[in-house]
Order: sequence, then structure tokens, then C-alpha cells
Amino acid sequence: MWMLNRIVKAGSGVLAFLCLVASVAAQDLSLADMIDEALRNNPDICASQARIDAARYRIPQAKSLPDPMLMFGYQNEGFNRYTYGEMEGAQWMFSASQQIFFPGKRALKGEMAVRDAESLEVMHELLKLKIAARIQELYFDLFYAYKNIDLLTGKRDLLVKIEALTLSRYSTAKAMQQEVLMAQTEKYMLMEKEEMFRQKIQSIEAMLGAVLGRKQGTFFGRPMDPAYRPFLTDADQAVKMALEHSPEITSRNKMIDAAQVKLRMAEREYYPDFEVNASYFNRSGDFKDMWSATTTINIPLYYKTKQEPAVLEAKAALAQAQGELEAVKLMIAAAVRDNLAMIRSADRLMDLYKGALIPRNAQEVELALSGYATGRTEAAFVISQVKTLLDYETLYWGQFTERGKAIARLHAITAATVGGEKK
Repeated sequence: MWMLNRIVKAGSGVLAFLCLVASVAAQDLSLADMIDEALRNNPDICASQARIDAARYRIPQAKSLPDPMLMFGYQNEGFNRYTYGEMEGAQWMFSASQQIFFPGKRALKGEMAVRDAESLEVMHELLKLKIAARIQELYFDLFYAYKNIDLLTGKRDLLVKIEALTLSRYSTAKAMQQEVLMAQTEKYMLMEKEEMFRQKIQSIEAMLGAVLGRKQGTFFGRPMDPAYRPFLTDADQAVKMALEHSPEITSRNKMIDAAQVKLRMAEREYYPDFEVNASYFNRSGDFKDMWSATTTINIPLYYKTKQEPAVLEAKAALAQAQGELEAVKLMIAAAVRDNLAMIRSADRLMDLYKGALIPRNAQEVELALSGYATGRTEAAFVISQVKTLLDYETLYWGQFTERGKAIARLHAITAATVGGEKK
């Protein structure tokens, strides 16, 4: 007990108080609430929504005609004096002109803007799925850090018990001083690991604050333990769902549609545009006013260096979009199978740890403690068994965490509920 008092004096009481505060705050740390908050306040999502708004505002602009042009001026005869009303050519001139695109161009320009906006909208949904998955991953990391502190605290209590036994045996000359030092060293090493995980909690909370759009320094507290749910979807079914529902594939298809519209627009540029002009000439005196109406047509004379390369560029962009779609499909299929393999492996390892290794090693720890108390076992063996049990328990919860993160990533990839779990 005197060693425990030294630990409290060294600062473990402060750490215990922090753990108590975290436990009190645990009920406030809901995964669903955090996801909702991130979808409302995440800076990337807000910026993405602003990009969508900007793209929507570009649609009517793309469909509009160019601004009409107004011209006014004066024409004088001679340089010596003002001849308005005296000379036939002296007059005030007013004109208005309007450029008119070749039929179909305005509609194509508008459709290009619509396709770009639709692609951004789909990518916005993909971003929200990725942010939700990121929140879940950080939530599991935070849970795992707290779980490790629990495990280390429990094993530290065992080492305190072993330390007390070594001190008792040392006081009666039944154990060497080295055994006392060994137990104390292992105990302090666990305390060091606890402090490292507390530092990791602060790092995870900082990342959570950034994703949630909160100010730094926010205290989150301890997350509630995630429930284990069986994952039933097989690889082929999950890949099929991903290819059918993935927003990234939908966005790539929108990009292909936009590239096809741009190709049609480039081909339409071979046709000329028009400019209609109406003029009025105001003359005074005995001279009658005049008017005129003209039409200007641009001639695509340099099509070999302008329109034709533009069509080839649009075709290359279309081929690029189609190639990127196929690449995304392969990437998504690989990501689905990779995460599924991680889930299946985690299930098998968790069964192994929970069903065999952890309970068996826990029994060995109890037997080793009993043996050391009666002098049949060495302290090094007892400590070794405690460390092994800690390793197995840590590995179990590590697999639990990675499994949950893999499921979160699958939800983001497929944009659907898979494996019998709710998003």
C-alpha cells in the first residue's frame, strides 16, 4: 500500500480524476450526433455546397446571349467648323447590335453547365459519406485508446498485487530484490503506456474537432462502446452494390455526359454566329434622317488550327473521362474486397482471442499468481503471463476497432446499408 500512496503523490490521482471526468462525459458522446454535426458544420462540406451554388448560378449565365452593344457618335464634314445641319454628311449616329449564336449553341452551353453542376452535386454526396466514415473511424480510434487505458489499468492493478507479493517474500528472504525491481519496472512501464494513450486521445480529439468544424480544445469525453453486429454480405454482392450505388461512379458518368456535350459543342463551332446591327443617323436642316440594318457573320476560315483541334481536344477529354470511370470501378471493387477481407480476418481473430487465447491465458495468470504466492513459481514467469494476457486483449480490441472502421469505409464506398448493419 505504501507504493500506491507514492503513485498517488506522483500524480496518478490527477489522472484518475481525468478518467472520472471522461466517464461522466461519455453519455454525451454519441456517434450519430457527431455525424449529424459534421454534416452541418464540416468546412469541406460547406465549401462543397458553395461550389454547387456557384455552379448553379453559372447555368443561366451560360444560356444567356452576349450583352447587346450600343454605339453613338457624331460625324462632321471638314475640320474648320461644326457643320451639323449645313452639310449633308454631318450627322449624329446611333446604333444597336446583338450577337446571336448559331441555333443549338446556347442550349449546348446551358447543358454543359447543368452537367457540371450535377457532377458537383454527386461529389458532394460522396464527400458527406467520406466525412461520416472519417467520423466513425476517429470514433473507433478514440474508443480503442480508452479501452487500452482500461486494459493497462487492470494489468497495473495486477502488477501492484505482484509487487506486494514480491515485497512480502523479499521481507522474509524468500525472494530476491531483483524480483521487486522487476515488478515495479513493469508497473511503471504500464503507467508510461497509459500516458501515451492519453496523449493519443488528445490527438484524436483534435482531429475530431477539425472534422466537426469545432474550435480546438474541445473535450469530447469517452465514447460509448460500439455494439458488435455480424456482417453477412459476401464480396460479390458488396461489389455489385458499390458499382450500382457509389456516388463516385455516378459522378464519373456525369463527367462523361458533360464531355459528350462539350464534344457536340466543339463540333457546332464549325457553324458561324451572327451579329445583327441597326443604326439611325440624325441629320438636320434640309437633310432627311437615315437608318440602316446589317448582319455580320463570322467565317470559320481558320478551322484547321481552331475548330478542328478543339474537336480533337473534346474527344480526348471524353476518352479520359471514360478511362477514369473504368479505373474508378476497378479501384472501388478492390477497396470493397480489401475491406471485406479485413472484416473476415478480424472476425476469425476475434473468435480466436475471445474463445481460446484470452480465457486460457487468464487462467494461467491466476495459476501463476497462486504459484508465486506459495513459492512454486518465479516472479518473471508471472509477469510474463500478465504481459501476454495484456497483448491478447489489446489485439482483440484492435481487431474490433479495425473491423468497425472497415465497415464504415464500406458504407462510404457503397453508399448503401451492407452486411445487415445500419448506417
